[in-house]
Amino acid sequence: MTRTLESDRVVRAPRGPERSCRGWGQEAALRLLMNNLDPEVARDPRRLVVYGGRGKAARDWESFDLIVEALRGLGEEETLLVQSGKPVGVFPTSAYAPRVLISNAVLVPRWATDEVFWDLEARGLTMFGQMTAGSWIYIGTQGILQGTYETLAALARREFAAPDLSGRWMLSSGLGEMGGAQPLATTLLGGVALVVDVDPKAVARRLRHRYLDAEARDLDEALRTVGEAVRERRALSVGLCANASDVYPEIVRRNITPDIVSDQTAAHDLLVGYIPQGMGVEEAARQRDSDPKEYLSRVRTSLAKEARSILAMRSAGAVTFEYGNNFRAQARDAGVADAFDIPGYVPRYIRPLFAVGSGPFRWVALTGEADDIRRIDRAILSEFSGNEHLCRWIRLAGEKVRFQGLPARICYMGYGEREKFGHLVNSLVHDHELSGPIAIGRDHHDTGSVASPYRETEGMRDGSDAIADWPVLNALLNVASGATWVSFHHGGGVGIGNSLHAGLVVVADGSSEAEARIARVLHNDPGLGVARHADAGYPESIELARTARFRVPGIPPSEQPSRQASP
Repeated sequence: MTRTLESDRVVRAPRGPERSCRGWGQEAALRLLMNNLDPEVARDPRRLVVYGGRGKAARDWESFDLIVEALRGLGEEETLLVQSGKPVGVFPTSAYAPRVLISNAVLVPRWATDEVFWDLEARGLTMFGQMTAGSWIYIGTQGILQGTYETLAALARREFAAPDLSGRWMLSSGLGEMGGAQPLATTLLGGVALVVDVDPKAVARRLRHRYLDAEARDLDEALRTVGEAVRERRALSVGLCANASDVYPEIVRRNITPDIVSDQTAAHDLLVGYIPQGMGVEEAARQRDSDPKEYLSRVRTSLAKEARSILAMRSAGAVTFEYGNNFRAQARDAGVADAFDIPGYVPRYIRPLFAVGSGPFRWVALTGEADDIRRIDRAILSEFSGNEHLCRWIRLAGEKVRFQGLPARICYMGYGEREKFGHLVNSLVHDHELSGPIAIGRDHHDTGSVASPYRETEGMRDGSDAIADWPVLNALLNVASGATWVSFHHGGGVGIGNSLHAGLVVVADGSSEAEARIARVLHNDPGLGVARHADAGYPESIELARTARFRVPGIPPSEQPSRQASP
């Protein structure tokens, strides 16, 4: 097969209630694959790149076309297998089995290095699926917005004993597909953000999509504008087109200390995710092609300067954290021995949520009707009115979030809440209160679906950071539970060799079959997260497991209520 690496075609998901596939499970997979490559959604759709450096939706355009063809012909008792972005077989299974099974970028551990992986990728043998790029459930910047909001809300509570970030300012870098959420998440919490990016197109895009309020011409104007907003306790986000390795040391030199400092460049993939000092975007592209070794040397020098500046601001009193992009490990490899003095955001801010089965949960209106999302918003505000934190987010998202591609929403929901939500949505579809089915999924970054010692599983209570049985069990359990499709990936979020993780989608089409799938999948998936953290010794997880609808060996049966099998 001749590989087509680039195409001028424009891909958008079909809209409306009419299907081109034989069932809504297949149609959902088709539409969400295409939605990942919508120009409103994808970072570089011509090359099939969705987000996160080089995270792709399909291996090449021939593979994309073959996946589409297979989905359109896929029966209700068949399963399509996708190996690193390439369809490799359609097998007879059962009506209850997933319609698609996906594996992306998985290598034998000894060979799981950047050098080996990217050589294999260049030879057309594998594909980097990131997390939700290659599992077809990316929903644009909104997908990370809510997690950033949750992280900063937890930071405000823990570090400042405050309900929000009013009167505080955050310095960060990166306005790409993931980092672009930072300015809006900060202002939703009443704070002020200064976010640096070397790419003028990234700044312009965030201004256009209203994730960013204003652009400063230079650092002097940026700091002046930020200072005024902080004094007035006025929420504001400011973008600055510059290099973080220039800006951060200069802020230290001026003896200015932000309240919060982070970085969300795509530092997990240094070749494309971090541009060195003294280069613009186009010059960087030329040098990485002509002399990648020298280019990477310059990248590491620049990243080390930024890291040392973050550590200096930390010593001066700033709250610092790494937001899961492998920045600390890259800095350590570049010679910053104390890079891990910068805390990771999961153990410090998100672990308490993971411990009770709560994580980033999302849903997509498959017909493209934005009113479907708004109707679900109203249902959440009614049915989950006791969860004020959730309801506040839903109200803010309804006011502030611009849809990219198919309309979608995301929130943190925990064990018990996800299943309740799924049944609620399936009822709305059944009763024709929505225009059509809803695809329900989540990030791979979740309570029991990932092993990532530099991020989700950093600093586990029992030292089990690198134990990767859990994402494998998660994928297997979701297959057994009847998810519409299930994926298993290597390397997403923090790069090759550093993580294994699993994802799922279940489609609510209003049917009794969907009701049964939802009852199992949306119970078992977060339930495994509770079990994983109970196994690691988290008291809140153990306590929740005592009243859960699953059994945890080691907790006496007398302390767990009697259970009926789920429908």
